[in-house]
Amino acid sequence: MSQSARYQQALSLIDAAHAEDARQTTVDGRPIAVELLYAMRLTGWLNRLYPDAGESLLLAVRAQHLRRWRIPRDQYPMDRAGYLKWRKDLSQFHAQQAGELLRQVGYEEADIARIQSLVRRERLKSDPDSQAVEDVACLDFMEHDLEEFSAGRDEEQLRTILSRTWIKMSPLARQAAGSIALPPAIGRIIHSLPTAPPATSPAPAASPSKPTGMT
Repeated sequence: MSQSARYQQALSLIDAAHAEDARQTTVDGRPIAVELLYAMRLTGWLNRLYPDAGESLLLAVRAQHLRRWRIPRDQYPMDRAGYLKWRKDLSQFHAQQAGELLRQVGYEEADIARIQSLVRRERLKSDPDSQAVEDVACLDFMEHDLEEFSAGRDEEQLRTILSRTWIKMSPLARQAAGSIALPPAIGRIIHSLPTAPPATSPAPAASPSKPTGMT
């Protein structure tokens, strides 16, 4: 089996797993599983920021949140410690699920281990591919979830949340964040963070208008 064929089969398996998500939304009037849409949006960001991404990185990004609904948040204490434990368990679970799918299409164990490491976003500051995974996840959060997430929080709480996100992002991703339309209050906080892009400077990467793979 050629590498290209193997990659396409792996991508199809990952997308089929995402499509199992019972939660549905619509794009251009067409229904789509929430987690499949999320995966497509991440791929869209990856293609814009890192157009030369290799196969391992492409698959790791696509496998983010893989079958996440099987480990709901409410199974853990509703405090920060419970949240962190939930995130850690999810990271291992997503990597394990990805590995099972990759074995089905003949990936070598060394390749699987590499992709699983990227799924877990290990060695962020020393592994450029792992940083790329973190970048696209942060950008998607800022574009699609941040406004709702910020509801009911005061400015100091928002600054803490944004600072935690900002510090995990590369300079390239921070520049790309300038292309995201955000409420003025959130925008002011972002532009006050260290190395934030000037408010009038165009970002080098446009936010995806449609998820990659949607036709």
